[in-house]
Amino acid sequence: MKNIKLTIAYDGANFHGWQIQPGVLTIQGVLTGAIGQITQERIVVHGASRTDTGVHALGQVAHFKTHSTLSANEFQRGLNGLLPPTIRILAAEEMGPDFHSRWQSQAKTYRYRIFRGRVLPPFDYLRALHYPGPLDEDAMAAAARLFEGEHDFSSFAAHSGSEEEEREMKRLIYSSEIMREKDRDEIAYSVRGRSFLRYMVRKIVGTLVEVGRGRLTLEDIPAIFEARDRNRSGPTMPPEGLYLVSLEYPDPTDSLASTSLRSRRGELP
Repeated sequence: MKNIKLTIAYDGANFHGWQIQPGVLTIQGVLTGAIGQITQERIVVHGASRTDTGVHALGQVAHFKTHSTLSANEFQRGLNGLLPPTIRILAAEEMGPDFHSRWQSQAKTYRYRIFRGRVLPPFDYLRALHYPGPLDEDAMAAAARLFEGEHDFSSFAAHSGSEEEEREMKRLIYSSEIMREKDRDEIAYSVRGRSFLRYMVRKIVGTLVEVGRGRLTLEDIPAIFEARDRNRSGPTMPPEGLYLVSLEYPDPTDSLASTSLRSRRGELP
């Protein structure tokens, strides 16, 4: 049986997120249908990140297992011929049997775009947040650095009921920065971390915007972490500015990769 890894880009504006849901159009649903059409098998597609409604991807990663004799390159060509133009398979490769797009991910990078000009270009509609008002971008950049390191992100997560409350809320952030886009009246928030809670990036951006507006200060950020209260952070920003940029995986030749996966599955003591 082959284990095929896909690197996928998509415009999420007209999709109800990644995960299959009854009665609505999702990335996973469309992709599963296209693969099944090629293989004539019941395929399960596993994605590395369950992006929400309206969120985009430049480098989502997924995998599926199949008895098909087609090569990875043939899958890439065939899927791009069947999928809508808003979903593209950027790369396909055959992996070892233990590869898992979600469980073996070592880091994810997200970017959130904020267009600062007076008039939003029509090509950026539903692809960037339009915020032409005054913002202290230097204060936002300084505040962004305070999210680096390991923190309890309870104040920056979705409220989704009791199960969410019992989850591990600590997350490790490797880098967090505000950047000015060259030759564009636009800033972007870029964050790279081990894993993320739902709405976490959009809540962080909302908090940084509040800093830029002068409603929060740098000194408020540690107190918001300590409070573990979603009402203390900034608003959850709209999804259209958010992009899953890339995922990182261990070297497939590293034997520790498969050992780590088996351990996570409970197959090792």
